[in-house]
Amino acid sequence: MAEKTLNEISGDTRRLHTKAVEATQRENTDYAIALFCQILEKEPGFVECRKALRAQQFRKAGTASTGFFKKMLSGAGSSPQIAKAKMALNKNPAEAMAVAEQVLSGDPTSHAAHRIIADAARALEMPQTMLFELETMAKNSPKDKAVVMEYALAVSETGSNARIAEKILDELIRTSPYDTDLLQIQKNLSAHKTMNEGGYGQIEGGEASYRDILRNKEEAVSLEQEKRVQKTEDVAERLLGEYETRLQTEPDNMKLMRSLAELYTQKNKFDEALELYGRIKNSEHGNDSSLDLAIANTVVRQFDHAIAQLNPFAPEHADQVARYQAEKVSFQIGECQKRVEKYPTDLAIRFEMGVLYFQAGKIGEAIQEFQKAQGYPHKRIAAMSYLAQCFAKRKMFDLAAAKLRDAIKEKPAFDDEKKDLIYQLGCVLESMGKKEEAIEQFKLIYGEDAGYKDVSAKVDAYYASQ
Repeated sequence: MAEKTLNEISGDTRRLHTKAVEATQRENTDYAIALFCQILEKEPGFVECRKALRAQQFRKAGTASTGFFKKMLSGAGSSPQIAKAKMALNKNPAEAMAVAEQVLSGDPTSHAAHRIIADAARALEMPQTMLFELETMAKNSPKDKAVVMEYALAVSETGSNARIAEKILDELIRTSPYDTDLLQIQKNLSAHKTMNEGGYGQIEGGEASYRDILRNKEEAVSLEQEKRVQKTEDVAERLLGEYETRLQTEPDNMKLMRSLAELYTQKNKFDEALELYGRIKNSEHGNDSSLDLAIANTVVRQFDHAIAQLNPFAPEHADQVARYQAEKVSFQIGECQKRVEKYPTDLAIRFEMGVLYFQAGKIGEAIQEFQKAQGYPHKRIAAMSYLAQCFAKRKMFDLAAAKLRDAIKEKPAFDDEKKDLIYQLGCVLESMGKKEEAIEQFKLIYGEDAGYKDVSAKVDAYYASQ
């Protein structure tokens, strides 16, 4: 199925799209979402529309007054729709995409829904849509090795812009600097960086398919032979067998043992993974905070997997999900508290503890952890941002504004993180009743990126009222 631009869709659909855009400008989010979904049912290959829809879905989720536990339980109600979309995936991928979008309208972070759309886009040969979904998944779960590898691999195969993939991959490699799989993917991205300019633009313009572009690029022949739409699942299976064989002859190779444990986790073989982690823990290399984190993440994924295996049509399904989610949250907080006590000077753990407290609504405890985490260079700005959010939740708007201004001063580059800080400051100033100061912040973003969140609507409304 061909992907389309605005000029390639029918006149009626273009008029519908105009109404949807106008709805976003009026901040009528629900109506905009409904219209965008209606358009995509007619034109599933309309990439610009899907991106606009996703922005509105995230905007709605960001402004909804939902607590942590309510958010955690939101997946229960969408499970029947996920099951329906999965059943439609093979026979009617376009229908599966439409159902998955309904799920995302309620929870734009739903991994299962994004996975369905990505797989459907691959089946329909819609590379832009597939890349957009994989990018969203990677941004939502930047520590999920399988997802990040799949996204980076797709980027290198299609010759699309590698900047975002490189950024996410580099961040993951910083936490696993000796992971050979990640390093190989990084090498692939670097080798294909020259393909970014021009090639992807041809895809967007409909001048060529991604296969055509690859054939016109250096090393395209070897890519077609060696990495033809190679799925991460296949890579994991191959490596699993290789590592298991090696471990028999290298039983004391801790690095190999850890890599195998990570693969077991990816394949949902949690008992095997935890057994290997336990062996490392009992060795002379066991006093490692990153190892404790890996074990904790494996247990969390085990909880998530158990929830996914529940029968969504069972009458007790919601109660079962609630029980598992409560146990998972309790485990996460308790486990992280233990690591804080064991490694009291590890500020990365302090930051993690703060995020868990923040998500659980324990704002006072979160403030204390984020104040300590400010001393961690890699998370300093993020900790300051969270601190501002904590102050704002307690209606300490003056403290929130001061913290945001300090963070903005420390961000020389006008990147997404700085935009978010400026946007937060604008919102805080609005809450303080300082409308003129607030609009100055939104205008700073508008001058560089008019499509960021709802700044365009805010700035347009301001000038319309003059």
